[in-house]
Amino acid sequence: MFSRLPDQYRSVVQDLVMSLHALASSLQKQEIVATCYGCDEGDGRDGNTASFVAELGDQHLVGFLVSDFGISWVESRNGRELVKFEGAEAIQELQRIASSIQERSTTGSTPEIASR
Repeated sequence: MFSRLPDQYRSVVQDLVMSLHALASSLQKQEIVATCYGCDEGDGRDGNTASFVAELGDQHLVGFLVSDFGISWVESRNGRELVKFEGAEAIQELQRIASSIQERSTTGSTPEIASR
């Protein structure tokens, strides 16, 4: 059982990295400032680390870091940290933002992406 868990986790990390790149591209198309940087850890494995940051307006920033070492979400406004999540909670928060953005792009509306 334990021998397959690292591979499964790496697969989740790789999926998250690809999703973060796609989310950043989607936000940029909507003229929202967003960046996603991937890192090669020098061991020949691409796609194991990414840092995503988006500015959602009014000095409202969200950041998501994913790596083999962990997953975290940070949301801040005016330079002050509002909330920080780790692991599954961080992924759920990323999904909430991604769903809100998808709704925004399909309806053409501009709903506020509310912080918690």
